[in-house]
Amino acid sequence: MTASPTPPISGTRNGSASPRSTYERLRAERQRDAATLGQQADRISHARLGTFLGGALLTWGSVYGAWMSVWWLAAPAAVFIALVVAHDRVLSARDRVERAVAWYEHGLARMDDRWSGMGQTGHQFVDPDHLFSQDLDLFGTGSLFQLLNTAQTRAGESTLAAWLLTPADRHTAQDRQAAVLDLRPRVDMREQLAGAGADMRAAVDPATLVQWAESAPTLSGRGPQVTAVVLTVLTLLAFLIWNQGGSIAVPTGALLAMALFVRMFAARTGHVLHAADGPARELVVLGEVCRIVRAEQMTSSRLSTIRSALTTTDGEITDAVRQLQRLLERHDWAHNIMFTPIAVLLFWHVHLAFAVERWRARHGGAVARWLDGIGEFEALSALSAYAYEHPADPFPEVVDPTTPPVFEAADLAHPLIPVAEAVPNDITLGAEPQIRIVSGSNMSGKTTLLRSIGVSAVMALMGAPVRARQLRLSPARLGATLRIEDSLQAGRSRFYAEVLRLGQVVDLARAGPTLCLFDELFHGTNSHDRTEGARGLIRSLLALGATGLVTTHDLALAEIADDLAPQTCNVHFDDTLVEGEMRFDYRLKPGPVTRSNALAIMRAVGLDIPSGALESA
Repeated sequence: MTASPTPPISGTRNGSASPRSTYERLRAERQRDAATLGQQADRISHARLGTFLGGALLTWGSVYGAWMSVWWLAAPAAVFIALVVAHDRVLSARDRVERAVAWYEHGLARMDDRWSGMGQTGHQFVDPDHLFSQDLDLFGTGSLFQLLNTAQTRAGESTLAAWLLTPADRHTAQDRQAAVLDLRPRVDMREQLAGAGADMRAAVDPATLVQWAESAPTLSGRGPQVTAVVLTVLTLLAFLIWNQGGSIAVPTGALLAMALFVRMFAARTGHVLHAADGPARELVVLGEVCRIVRAEQMTSSRLSTIRSALTTTDGEITDAVRQLQRLLERHDWAHNIMFTPIAVLLFWHVHLAFAVERWRARHGGAVARWLDGIGEFEALSALSAYAYEHPADPFPEVVDPTTPPVFEAADLAHPLIPVAEAVPNDITLGAEPQIRIVSGSNMSGKTTLLRSIGVSAVMALMGAPVRARQLRLSPARLGATLRIEDSLQAGRSRFYAEVLRLGQVVDLARAGPTLCLFDELFHGTNSHDRTEGARGLIRSLLALGATGLVTTHDLALAEIADDLAPQTCNVHFDDTLVEGEMRFDYRLKPGPVTRSNALAIMRAVGLDIPSGALESA
């Protein structure tokens, strides 16, 4: 059994430091950068305040004291605007650096197994009817999604979730592995991705974003746009004439015409600008990701294809997104108390709304394609971060599809269990045996083994490394019954829900190679029915070419493995009772378990269990 070749890890693209030392060094550097930028922002803020106060004094002197012409006020206004722009840029740079600091802190937490509860949980992807999602803790707090996810866009999260839920074929899994290997040493690239806008995440999912981009325009027609331009020019001329000694009636008439026109379009203008706010923020992140991707030179064919597709018909996606970003930034200017009068005179909102509609007409149809490309790239980047931070985890060898599926693992462990606590085990599934029946006492490790196999298969077929010394497997569908629950709303008992799930898994096995993970088969019924039901189910799965594991507390089920050998076999987890305390080694051993610890556990927690019953157990 051999694993796919794994190139050496480097701390940066050209360095050789360990992942931990690289993260610690870069975190310290970014913390110093953030402090410097914070000091710059404070200085510019003080200069803004001074300019504002000076401008206010000159305004009073020009209007009431006749010190100078009002046109001289353009100088402090220009300085103030320049300082606002400079301040925004420094704050934006500081925010990016602070996001980089948070990125490295989160990465160190992942390496230290302190990551649970940090980052997005993927709760929106939870599907109680999925055949293995809840059973394997793919989503939620402390889930596999939370461990892997580093995406900055909703598209990236959705793609990563889809890969978790849908095992890929061999060719796709190998393509993703090659892409992850290409991205793995690119620490600087992942830092840039993390700085793309994690705290600017808008509550806009990809479907909503595409709907906004492709929907029919709210404002259209050349007439209103030309009218807005003409009225803007006439309004400015009217105030210029008044300033040169003309009648007050001229600007008054201009203001009335302006108010009438603005009122006609106020509702639609407000709708356009408000509707664009959330999508624009998400597209800003997408544009930054596109810029980073386009700056990289890829060796993987999959990555090269993604990179080539991230363009527009007339340039870079980044430039197109910046156009929309600038429009929304100018909309924010109108909320500044000093700029509001100017915005009113210039028909600011109307012009911006028409500009947003022109942007949608030009680029909206391509947004879905952009999202697909960025979503795939971010999912691959997330896997590359995991691969970099866990250099001991190898890439599995994905072999040609077979019936029954092959699953051969050495020192397999669960990636959600801290390395210091996980106990690895070897496991082999294939033609002989196809199915292993795992017996053992309570808390001995049976369910954890099932989850380790399931999660490893999910990670392997999404293109990620796995927590093992070696893993060789063929692509297969997954079906599990580790976390079947009753439903008051649907009127289903736990037993009935389990039977329905088992029926779905059998249908899955009829369609192709399937890996089954069954925990405590039919434990909601009597021993005779449980044994006969399990015997019939296992016979059916063997005939369909499925592989998997079945755990049980019922020692009668262990006899099934002997009856159906060599396609089935028994393995077990053992325990010992030391001074009234249960001890487990969590090591998988051949053969069936020969005793139960249930009565011992009852007595250990204080229940009044006769000693004779305990000895017979």
